[in-house]
Amino acid sequence: MVDVGDQSARAIGAADALGLPYAVTRHGPVGSLEEAAAARGIEPHQLLKTMVVRVAEGDHRFVLVPGGREIAWPRLRALLGVNRLSMPSAEAARAVTGYVRGTITPLGSRSPLPVIADQRVVGMVSLGGGAPGVGITVDAAALLAALDATVADVTDPA
Repeated sequence: MVDVGDQSARAIGAADALGLPYAVTRHGPVGSLEEAAAARGIEPHQLLKTMVVRVAEGDHRFVLVPGGREIAWPRLRALLGVNRLSMPSAEAARAVTGYVRGTITPLGSRSPLPVIADQRVVGMVSLGGGAPGVGITVDAAALLAALDATVADVTDPA
């Protein structure tokens, strides 16, 4: 196992730099979406997964997916105007973002990637805080504006 230390300082610093009001939650290991949401004091649909997708060599995007949903690949490909997308390996995702899977966030990413958010990312949401068991809860509208996110219907129920 790779020791990643506590990368949350980078994510929290990025939230500060963007002027986002937020709350940080630190919790122990969780085994499900429901447990993670409960640990952060939110509903499961408010928990965001930050997915990294590979469009082409050296071209990646973040996709913000609400809890209980998954990427709708045909709609995401259509939005991006491509015929093929893939998920990078864990190592490649870490090289691009500086974060390990399960902690990835667009906040403080090593590479500033374009962000696509599902249209259901609304209200108060919690996303990864850069380290295991760390969540950053923030208003979705403020987050998406600060990240200049493209908002579209890019998910289906899981």
